[in-house]
Amino acid sequence: MTTGQPNLSRRPDGAALVIAAVLAIIGAVIIWQTSLMRVPPIQARVGPTVFPYVIAGGLLLLSIGTVLAAFRGKFPARERDNYGPMAWIIGGLVAQLLLLGWAGFSIATGLLFAFTAKGFGRGPLWQTIPIGVVFAFVVWFIFSRGLQLSLPTGPLERLVP
Repeated sequence: MTTGQPNLSRRPDGAALVIAAVLAIIGAVIIWQTSLMRVPPIQARVGPTVFPYVIAGGLLLLSIGTVLAAFRGKFPARERDNYGPMAWIIGGLVAQLLLLGWAGFSIATGLLFAFTAKGFGRGPLWQTIPIGVVFAFVVWFIFSRGLQLSLPTGPLERLVP
């Protein structure tokens, strides 16, 4: 016999609530930091603060939606974590961070590319490292020479006059 009351034994999705909290915190930090920006009066209407506020508002809306979905139980069942691929990708990120200063953008980002490819089950490292370095060098060249932006240089980038 049902009385039409909601099932109170059902608990909200804890992981979704954590994700909602993180989204809300990031949105709040963006709002806080943007409010501290010094903006010249000529740019006060539509200036460098508009876009961060839009991003923060979107994050807060996503946070609210995630909370609602967590309480409604709308999230699909999650698969078990596969730690091997995650370790390859995290290892690639760590390698990039450690190598960026002295090895340069191309080599460090090429290793990130290769480790991520290995994490996704693609190709051996002896093949993906050179491919990643070439792709990263092309990106470095476009940003450094074409757009005149400063990216970390290493021995490979110093070969270009």
